[in-house]
Amino acid sequence: MIKGKKLVVAMPAYNASPTLEKTFNDLPHEIVDEVIVVDDHSQDDTLDIARRLGAHTIRHDQNLGYGGNQKTCYRTALSLGADIVVMVHPDYQYSPRLCGAPAWMIASEEYDVVLASRILGRGALAGGMPLWRYVANRGLTAIENIALHMKLSEYHTGYRSFSRRVLETLPLEENSDDFVFDNQIIAQAIYFGFRIGEISCPTRYVAESSSINFLRSCKYGVGVLQTALAYRLQALGLRRSRIFSRSGKRLLPMTDLPQ
Repeated sequence: MIKGKKLVVAMPAYNASPTLEKTFNDLPHEIVDEVIVVDDHSQDDTLDIARRLGAHTIRHDQNLGYGGNQKTCYRTALSLGADIVVMVHPDYQYSPRLCGAPAWMIASEEYDVVLASRILGRGALAGGMPLWRYVANRGLTAIENIALHMKLSEYHTGYRSFSRRVLETLPLEENSDDFVFDNQIIAQAIYFGFRIGEISCPTRYVAESSSINFLRSCKYGVGVLQTALAYRLQALGLRRSRIFSRSGKRLLPMTDLPQ
């Protein structure tokens, strides 16, 4: 716990067996109360490893996509009574040792959402991010900062932390089950007035780290632009979007948690 708040780490996993155990072991377990691993119908032994490590495990009967996996992660975390949820990718692209830093920022009640940026500090290129991906990251981030009237260093990190109130308030069920979920949840947090902070985080692009291919990246980029446009039209009162609706579907805690 941190300042009396229950800290839950959520890992959306797919074929993560090469790096899952290392990621799990490097978490600061002295402050982490529970670790959730949601196996999105992997074809390897991800689930067996997670169970052996003592994580709270859930396996999807079919692949629900990255966004669909996150929805299960957050529903489960709410059901377990989490006050703070940190999403840590089990592919070791982001340092699990740092998860206490954003959790403290939320526990301090100064921030509601904290993103671990690969751009701040040493930089993503030094960590092996391909140049084309870096250029796309910087371009999309610049557009989003203009459209959303924010000044974040990066919108596309997979390392993020949320307070319970954020996960209970945002209409996350309205979001995509694909990769653009990551972008939609940040845009929603901004629209709903939640406070967003950032920390610097090194990144590691190695063979074992998951990364979407060029075509999927292009699809994600289009989704990011669509989200930014939807936000701006909603803010101007020109067009309403379900992902920014206060009456949109919210995540409901699970009443019967599978193991």
